Amino acid sequence: MPLAMMNKKAIALLSGGLDSMLAVKMMLDQGIEVIAVNFTSPFCNCSPRKEGCKHQAKRVAEELGILIRVIPKGMDYMKLVENPPHGYGRGMNPCIDCRIYMLRKAKELMASMGASFIITGEVLGQRPMSQHRQALQLIEKESGLQGFIIRPLSAHHFPLTVPELEGLVDRQKLLAISGRSRKCQIQLAKNLGLRDYPCPAGGCLLTDRLMASRLRDIFFHIPNYTIEDLLFLRIGRHFRLHPGLKVILGRNKEENERICALAIPGSVLFYPTGFRGPTAVATGVSDSLSDQTIGQIIVRYSQDGGNSYCIRKEVVGGEETMFSVKGKISLEKLDQLCVGGQSGQHL
Repeated sequence: MPLAMMNKKAIALLSGGLDSMLAVKMMLDQGIEVIAVNFTSPFCNCSPRKEGCKHQAKRVAEELGILIRVIPKGMDYMKLVENPPHGYGRGMNPCIDCRIYMLRKAKELMASMGASFIITGEVLGQRPMSQHRQALQLIEKESGLQGFIIRPLSAHHFPLTVPELEGLVDRQKLLAISGRSRKCQIQLAKNLGLRDYPCPAGGCLLTDRLMASRLRDIFFHIPNYTIEDLLFLRIGRHFRLHPGLKVILGRNKEENERICALAIPGSVLFYPTGFRGPTAVATGVSDSLSDQTIGQIIVRYSQDGGNSYCIRKEVVGGEETMFSVKGKISLEKLDQLCVGGQSGQHL
């Protein structure tokens, strides 16, 4: 980027967490015009649970008085998760490649938004995979943004950036925070007059062992997976009856309704009839034997006693039938079918 194009306008990666909020506030206080970009994915684990990081980021942007653009991570991102060039963390989290992905997308927006540099809330040493010095240098290089990323919270741990050299940003007003403690950030929030700040650290479900197991199951058994398959990952209890058939059961009324809403034409819904129990959705090839197993799983999680149960089977967009089930599936068999471990576990 030619230096002649430099101006006091920047794009900020705004996650909805405390660090990115502080980074933006510090830049606003230096007279930098900031436009926020928030990237969403099915794997956000921020609160409030129903809205997630998108809600948090929008609320933060409104509080700071800046514009925000929300960008969903698409299927190109999922292919990166499936085969990350720089590997995974403790789960299926490709943290380094995820950062490169977001920064490349932000770089593509710089010209159209008239921005000269990027702001992030990264703190040296805070996250073990993506925020140590070598990783940050690699991310900056592979995103094509060397010298154009300002990390206000940790700036003094890194070389001068182009905006600093050009006098657009005063380095003396930037900080040298490092490590995993959030005490400095919490105190800074008080000093800057930020009272209703979001959770200190967001989260990513890709680091969760159970979510990682479910995602591996998708990658292995459903090579042409869809966004609906991904949205189902954080709902209910998951069972793989055989390589061509997966079943998901709701854990409560809200999840039962969500399963029905997400079910696409061709998938099959199973409802307990005449007794209380979870709704189930099956994707893949089912037969009468599989239907019996699904019914027995539903009965296992029902709260009603009895010897015989009726299940309504509905092909989404097609016919409905009824069948009877006797008894519950054994816990041993249930655990064998459960994706990611014991059937009592859940996200």
